[in-house]
Amino acid sequence: MVDRVESTKKYLLQGNEAIVEGALAAGCKFYAGYPITPSSEIAEEMSRRLPQIGGTFIQMEDELASMGAIIGASLAGTKAMTATSGPGFSLMQENLGYACMTEVPVVVVNVMRGGPSTGMPTSPAQSDVMQARWGTHGDHAIIVMAVSSVSDSYEITVHAFNMSEKYRVPVVLLSDEIVGHTREVITLPPNKPIEVFNRIKPSVPPEWYEPYEDNSRGVPPMAAIGTGYRHHVTGLMHDSKGFPCFRPDVVKAFHKRMIRKLANGASDIQMTKGYMLDDAEVAIITFGAVSRSAIRAVKMARARGIKAGFLQLVTLFPFPKIAVDSVLRQCRAVLVPEMNMGQIVREVRAVNHTATLKQLNRFDGLMITPDQIFEKLLNM
Repeated sequence: MVDRVESTKKYLLQGNEAIVEGALAAGCKFYAGYPITPSSEIAEEMSRRLPQIGGTFIQMEDELASMGAIIGASLAGTKAMTATSGPGFSLMQENLGYACMTEVPVVVVNVMRGGPSTGMPTSPAQSDVMQARWGTHGDHAIIVMAVSSVSDSYEITVHAFNMSEKYRVPVVLLSDEIVGHTREVITLPPNKPIEVFNRIKPSVPPEWYEPYEDNSRGVPPMAAIGTGYRHHVTGLMHDSKGFPCFRPDVVKAFHKRMIRKLANGASDIQMTKGYMLDDAEVAIITFGAVSRSAIRAVKMARARGIKAGFLQLVTLFPFPKIAVDSVLRQCRAVLVPEMNMGQIVREVRAVNHTATLKQLNRFDGLMITPDQIFEKLLNM
């Protein structure tokens, strides 16, 4: 556990604890959630840390209510988040869609575990990738990111809040049981500067304010409810003032703006990390906890004279096609290991379906090891 940080100092933290510290550094002041393994430490730490900085923690009756509470807090002008795992994430989907429709910035952490249903509560998995992107119904704009280490858990959580605030969109942050419960030394505050972005507020008087107006970014300024600006909030399709409207031209314009605001910000939103890719002839593309095994496997391959490299996907959606395409064109073969039956590999294949692509999948509740990846690289 970390007391309020006043100067740079090293701490031994779990990934879940680092997510809490990242959220607080980003300005989160409200947390509503329901405990569920393997994410429970996030709620526990938030219940202790938020009161120390004047924030609010509420344990809700279930995950549906948790999503509703953080949406309400964000509409009132407060940065808000919740955390859960697979079964709870399923329960959040309806209100997650509501947040997408009403363009409410919130961060939802999903510490993935084995499924489906109750599955394996304390075993790792990465099988919620497609649910994170497409779990709620209808065409919707959303950002999905993944962490691979304790330092990632801090830094990417800050980035997740920034992206949510900057683009008025929910951000799903995927961790997994391995990352969430791994302890590593982390320096807080970090040695490099961390940017914190706050939502853009209206610059016009209340009588001119349109909460869903279009502009060059496709991201309307957001006024907090209770500050004198009228803000009609509905999950129905709505016009620029927020009132229900089903005119085809309005519906079409809404959907196009939702897509455009993320497309315009692609270079800002999409994050990847490369390792030994400059001269790589074979490469690994993966995310989350498997990234740690991938780096070790690359070192093992290099020791055997194999020019291997690694691309870590931090942003999963919008999918970083340019970075992935570069690796697929450069290397004669690419391996995609993931702890599911094959989800992100489909996105990789869609980028360049002619590249030689291999996959390594494990879905038995155990992690993919460096040796398993290395053996695949030898055969490539």
